[in-house]
Amino acid sequence: MSEKSPQYAEFTLPVRVYIEDTDAGGIVYYVNYLKFMERARTEFMRGLGYQHYALADQNFQFVVHSAEVLYKQPARIDDALTVSARIEKLGRAALVFDQQVRRDGQLLCQARIKVACVSADTLKPVALPPALYQQFNAACEGEAAHG
Repeated sequence: MSEKSPQYAEFTLPVRVYIEDTDAGGIVYYVNYLKFMERARTEFMRGLGYQHYALADQNFQFVVHSAEVLYKQPARIDDALTVSARIEKLGRAALVFDQQVRRDGQLLCQARIKVACVSADTLKPVALPPALYQQFNAACEGEAAHG
């Protein structure tokens, strides 16, 4: 399996913290950072011309294989955040994203999310479709994926 470790491919998404994202103290509930990151990965894909439902129609989908999350500082209600998604490693059947949540440039949360490509009907690992792999590869080289 050929793998590439890119230097680029960062996509950013602005996110506002709403009351529904917080606990009783007005601090973002820990799992909601993962939701923000999922949105950034989804919009990254949309920017490449792919949508989750269309991928399922082609009999493949992405599933989160693993997540390593580090919480550094809390976000609070009404904060304006920037959520980034950068491909750290591109493989034939999986990608590793380096993702960050920032407020005014300050790192609040960082994660490494491994996403695997699977057959939609069997949920068994499959290679990325060649066209999508090529687009991810181009994004890794800084030719796409800017939000």
